[in-house]
Amino acid sequence: MKRKILFLVLVAAMVLLVGCGTTTGPRFDAAATTQARIAELTNLTAVAASAGPDAALLQVPTQYFKLGPGDSLEIQLVGESTTPIATGGRAMPAVTIVGPDGKIYFNLLPGLDVWGLTLAETKALIENELTKYVREKPQVNVTLRSVASRQVWLLGRLSKPGIYPLTTPMTLLEALTVAGGTMSPTELASLGSGPMGVNYSEDFADLQRSFVIRNGQVLPVDFYRLLKQGDMTQNIYLQPDDFVYVPSAVTREVFVLGAVFQPRSVSYRKEMSLVAAIASAQGTIKDAYLSHVAVVRGSLTKPEIAVVDYKAITHGEVPDVLLEPGDIVYVPYVPYRTLERYANLILNTFVSTVAINEGARAVTRNVVPVGVSIGGGK
Repeated sequence: MKRKILFLVLVAAMVLLVGCGTTTGPRFDAAATTQARIAELTNLTAVAASAGPDAALLQVPTQYFKLGPGDSLEIQLVGESTTPIATGGRAMPAVTIVGPDGKIYFNLLPGLDVWGLTLAETKALIENELTKYVREKPQVNVTLRSVASRQVWLLGRLSKPGIYPLTTPMTLLEALTVAGGTMSPTELASLGSGPMGVNYSEDFADLQRSFVIRNGQVLPVDFYRLLKQGDMTQNIYLQPDDFVYVPSAVTREVFVLGAVFQPRSVSYRKEMSLVAAIASAQGTIKDAYLSHVAVVRGSLTKPEIAVVDYKAITHGEVPDVLLEPGDIVYVPYVPYRTLERYANLILNTFVSTVAINEGARAVTRNVVPVGVSIGGGK
């Protein structure tokens, strides 16, 4: 009897469970929900192209070279006597280096501040100071031996990347030549085949994304027009501390910047979506303005931009979008006002990030890549 009652209780419980299941709505299809809807990015808009470099950037600099810390000088006394004044038996000419304080030390003279002086001004200063120790005004030859205070950064897919002295006026084309130019077919062929069967005999310098930074701003220089089409209107004169970067076209990355937890470049995977890229940057931060997430595509001089409602994507209201290698994803803090200014903000953030990381690698290999977040809306 007890067994019969227990059996009836179990049957009743099963009926109740089945009944409850029929009142919860449609069944959950796990397979269907894991198949993300991904669509092609179709709302790309071309940003107004730059008019190109200003005419002033193409003019030969007229200012004379001025000394700075690290510059090396060769100083020699000339005239009736070539014997140095209290040189401690050193042979002439003497070599001295401009110190971190901008001063040089020669013979009995105290430290002379030459920071910001031309070679002619330095020569006159030394001669005037030496008259305090000799009867007749001496004559001095001052020769620039090496330069460390005026340099340009030439990095990326170049045969001889590095930091180069800027002793005389130098155009962008001359600078690239000094750095060996983009890697020649012979040099590339010697590397053999790369990942996924890539043949290095092709030209893998990405001229569409090469750039020059000056005082934190990108100059409107089109490397493709300069190097492939011979357009000399792009051949600007460089200034000290200019940063020139020629990236590799082989690298397949997507750059995620702005209001994310870890702004960074992420390796592109086949059919990578916007959600996947942002997830690789550890997701968005609390104050991110998700309705105006931007995707910038194409060259730096002629970019295209699409503004995507990322919030609607994460809520399943609209499909996720496919990305391409080289895309720049930017998550803003505030809504944008004009598309052109928004694109300029993103591109300046991008090149600043690249310049910081590549410049740090040029100085030391033990560097942790950094991301750059800019909170201002445009």
